[in-house]
Amino acid sequence: MTGRGFGRWSGGILLAGAIMMGASIAEVSATPLTPFRYEAQAQRHCPNDKVVWLDFRKGLYYRKGQKRYGQGFEGSFVCQTEARDGRYRRSLMGLR
Repeated sequence: MTGRGFGRWSGGILLAGAIMMGASIAEVSATPLTPFRYEAQAQRHCPNDKVVWLDFRKGLYYRKGQKRYGQGFEGSFVCQTEARDGRYRRSLMGLR
């Protein structure tokens, strides 16, 4: 009887392990961000894309013309495509 009970547990453990492996693979495949201190550096890195200010703490990015663009110590300039691929959200505050 103990053999049958162990079989159930080992199947569940294998399934949980497979799920965890799948979750870790998804995390690794995220697009890396290339943060820059200056706007011009970011624009040279992605000449065909817009540069945005990424607030790491809030998980938001601001476009040029918004009040918080380039503000704060917990952010960097990045390419808009990289910010979107990194699942950062666009801030709707201060749009003109």
